Amino acid sequence: MNGSWLLRGRDGSLSTYASRDEAVWCRAEHHPGLPWEPPRKVGGDQRLHAQLALGQGADGYAHLVAWRPTVPGESGLVHSTHFRPHLAALDWTPVGHPDKKGDRTGLPAVAVDAEGRAHVFTRNKGGGVSMLAQKERGGWGPWRDIGGPGAHEELAAVAAGSGRVELYATTSDGILRWRQEEPGGVLVPDEALEAAVRPGTLTALPTSKEHTTLFFADPEGMLHAWRPGGDPVPLLRTAGAGPVAALRCAVDGYDCTLLAQRSDSGRVVLAACPTEQESAGLWWSESGPQLPVGTRVALAEDAEGRVTAASLTPDGELRVARQKDEPGLALAAWQSV
Repeated sequence: MNGSWLLRGRDGSLSTYASRDEAVWCRAEHHPGLPWEPPRKVGGDQRLHAQLALGQGADGYAHLVAWRPTVPGESGLVHSTHFRPHLAALDWTPVGHPDKKGDRTGLPAVAVDAEGRAHVFTRNKGGGVSMLAQKERGGWGPWRDIGGPGAHEELAAVAAGSGRVELYATTSDGILRWRQEEPGGVLVPDEALEAAVRPGTLTALPTSKEHTTLFFADPEGMLHAWRPGGDPVPLLRTAGAGPVAALRCAVDGYDCTLLAQRSDSGRVVLAACPTEQESAGLWWSESGPQLPVGTRVALAEDAEGRVTAASLTPDGELRVARQKDEPGLALAAWQSV
């Protein structure tokens, strides 16, 4: 999956999304803070490939993008909107292929701008990146090639604090960045970073109205934070493989950034620092039980503003831990859902 799979809806209920058994499944709290409902299939009965991208707008609506098989050897992208966790998501709607037709070209990414318009990105057969955006009054614009030859498969899309969309990709030489110059506009190449980057480790988080912070790991396992216009800052060694989950949250009245990951030891680890003040230092703290390889970790704030961490194993077992009602960032015991 690409994007946070733990979301808080308009009514405050938390929901999770998972791609499994050729479908996407949603689980949600019955009401904020109450027991969770059983998993429900999202978007109808279309058969899907096991690649899912998620994004959420300021309106709380979840946007999902996946590949589906069309004819033998070919696939197309589909999109669905989930307005509230307890409502049925819209049926999957075909949105085409960056090359008009062909097989899957890469893991899609999706971000939602301040006006609630979804922007979909994926690699194209030329090795660059293509984008597709919803129109202001409904429907979709055309697929556009925005460049970036040599981009690796996994992309990181995000709506910045300004509400405009940004996109990041890795190459063999470093990191590429695109940004919108105006709301609803086509993304254009912006500042690139020359750095050694481990592919598949990008996480983008809006950390102020002016800045998005990109977290990435280098080949030696050091986690870095980068804000365009500055140099990347080494933070601490990654605890495991893949990208970290990141959340901007309030802790005891302070603006903080929280990171989480499944460690190589099998437990969830968390680290926090004041937002955009990584020089204050971070260190991992372990939490919860041993989890199998392939477990995903996500972070969100619940309806009461409590930090909530979730883990999802490859066989679909969901566990959740919430921030204790006491000073600091300690989590209560993890609960199986």
